[in-house]
Amino acid sequence: MRILIVEDDSETSAFVAQGLAQAGHQVAISADGRDGLFKATGGEFEAIVVDRMLPSLDGLALVKALRAAGDTTPVLMLTAVGGIADRVEGLESGADDYLVKPFAFSELAARLNALARRPAQRSEPHQLRVADIVLDLDRRSVERAGQRIHLQPREFALLAELMRNPHRVMTRTMLLERVWDFDFDPKTNIVETHLSRLRSKLNAGFDEDAIDTVRGAGYMIRDE
Repeated sequence: MRILIVEDDSETSAFVAQGLAQAGHQVAISADGRDGLFKATGGEFEAIVVDRMLPSLDGLALVKALRAAGDTTPVLMLTAVGGIADRVEGLESGADDYLVKPFAFSELAARLNALARRPAQRSEPHQLRVADIVLDLDRRSVERAGQRIHLQPREFALLAELMRNPHRVMTRTMLLERVWDFDFDPKTNIVETHLSRLRSKLNAGFDEDAIDTVRGAGYMIRDE
């Protein structure tokens, strides 16, 4: 794989780069958050290793910027902070996996290989249309009845997942897996909070609620 390492600690980046190179990967290194984001958006990497604490632009902001731009390159975040809340924050920013320092190189390599084995995103149309809502995946725009609606990246991803499955009840677990890439329950109300914000924005100026809550089951958007 072609792998970008964004890490300001020279010893750590050299250690990781050497191990990855010996395993046959092509490695590039950046010691600065803004430079790392610039390199990452070039689209030439198949995986990115990002330290959470970086000069000029921290790892969380870097990953959020990538995801907001529609970049889906797998990201493994490194951090010296290992609390559950910090892990959740890192994953919610758009990272695909999270590894706490100090770490064994064998585990880092295994996690990168696991990310590489994930199936590529399925092909889909450039636009999703459900009822009077149009979501443009290329332009990252949303309109309802011709009215432009400005959404945050996670709200956009949440709406896209609902619109890919009209008339289907999407459970909280399904949304955690597909929108946040969580394989565990973080025991927070992130789904409910983001859905509330999304619903508020979609329904502003409209009489009909765009999203149905199916009590005890999940959420659904209707194509009618």
